[in-house]
Amino acid sequence: MMMTKRTGLAGMALAVTVAGGLTGHDRALASETGSIAAGQEIAFDRTKGNCLACHTMKGGDVPSNVGPELVNVKDRYPDRSQLYAILSDQESRNPQTVMPPFGRNLILSPGEINAIIDFLYTL
Repeated sequence: MMMTKRTGLAGMALAVTVAGGLTGHDRALASETGSIAAGQEIAFDRTKGNCLACHTMKGGDVPSNVGPELVNVKDRYPDRSQLYAILSDQESRNPQTVMPPFGRNLILSPGEINAIIDFLYTL
């Protein structure tokens, strides 16, 4: 199996999926696992999501209290589109927010926002 520059769980899931040795169900699970790992990587990346600058969450290295702690996210936001709207452009929903409009300002792509949501749904 040929490895690329991608590392960690996301890279392994992609490499195994590309190798084609998985059933349809296993391929979907590997894809979801890869998306979760990619979402965590983006969320923790100080040049992309930088969620840890404002939010405390499991796996984070620096607690913060600017924004709410990210726990029970799927229970708090069962409607995925609501969470997508918050990440994409919370400012249009709440003009007083300090949350950056990651989607509107093209900091994050729609795919990156969805990967972050996949990760947040594990918290």
